Amino acid sequence: MDERRVRGHGGPVRWRRHGPPWPGRRADGEPGSRWPWRSTVLLTAFVLIGSSFAAHGQQGGRVALDPFARVLLVVAAGLLLWRHRRPVPVVFGTAAVTAVYLGAGHPYGPVLLTVAVACFAAVVAGHRRAAWAALGVLWAVHLLVAHWLYRWLPPSGDRPASFAQETVVATWVVVVVAVSELARVRREQWARERAERARAARRRADEERLRIARELHDVLAHSLSVINVQAGVGLALLDSDPEQARTALTTIKSASKEALGEVRQVLDTLRTPGDAPRAPAPGLDGLPELVEQAARAGLTVEVTGRPPRLPPGTDLAAFRIVQEALTNVVRHSGSRHARVHLEQAGGVLRLRIDDDGPAVGTDAGGSGNGLAGMRERAAALGGTIEAGPKGDGGFRVLAVLPSTPGPER
Repeated sequence: MDERRVRGHGGPVRWRRHGPPWPGRRADGEPGSRWPWRSTVLLTAFVLIGSSFAAHGQQGGRVALDPFARVLLVVAAGLLLWRHRRPVPVVFGTAAVTAVYLGAGHPYGPVLLTVAVACFAAVVAGHRRAAWAALGVLWAVHLLVAHWLYRWLPPSGDRPASFAQETVVATWVVVVVAVSELARVRREQWARERAERARAARRRADEERLRIARELHDVLAHSLSVINVQAGVGLALLDSDPEQARTALTTIKSASKEALGEVRQVLDTLRTPGDAPRAPAPGLDGLPELVEQAARAGLTVEVTGRPPRLPPGTDLAAFRIVQEALTNVVRHSGSRHARVHLEQAGGVLRLRIDDDGPAVGTDAGGSGNGLAGMRERAAALGGTIEAGPKGDGGFRVLAVLPSTPGPER
């Protein structure tokens, strides 16, 4: 991947870049954060040495390298030190220095490489028109010198450039433009891919936060509802029926212990992302324990149908939906009896949770967060949730979740 998060022990979270680095960019992607000293020095040395060899190969046809020519070569190559910070002035500067160099009759050679590098940097930085204009000006000056001004410029007795020479120059210009444009397109593609990966990472982080929020809500809402009901019972019976109050306190202790265990499991996944959970996620196999907790809260639950074999995600979602529905009955319904029906057919699991009402308070059927959490769980699996009052005054939650057909447990 192009970017990944690197978490140090006790230190801040940093982003490490992978993939082809661009010159003049730091690891954090800040443009122009470093001066390209090394590449500029190497390129300057190459231009000077290569031009000396080119001068030997073009003896008699071009002016020998003199101190003025060498100064021009150093200036043309030295300008490349600013190619990432000031690409437009650099590309025009190298083109102008190269035009003066060629107009003075000095030999062709690596000096043209400085223009190519400056053009490449300008195009990649997004200054395409400036790069094309600089190349066009240099080519126009070359044509002017090679076919008209050569009569008055050194070397003496020079002749107009041949068609083959013009073809070579034109090919060089086309190659420079083509390579620069390909690099620009590829760089934009990498930028789009990085942006898409960043968006995908943010989406995954948002989904994980929502998942953890739903888990904590479901665990705490159910357990705290049981604790709240039993605390009320204990307070009411503390003097008149100490034994029943003791039972209520025992239920509070059990519910709080279980809630702490589940919350700790959720938090462990945050502390050690990617590690396997220490305890398996709850599923419909845990319905008996859920029914027992509801009974301790004074709610009788009747379960019909056998829990089918489900994928882990669907199993957890089904359990949490039943848990949230029963919690809402305890908190918002005057009924002390609820029915849970499970049915798997046609690749879907149908969960139906009914109570006989009547509703207590304004939050009939449950709070907005609880119902929203159930709908989010079902929607994440491609299922649906229907919740609302029944005609006889009770409340019904109907969940339809896709499932993988399999043998029953």
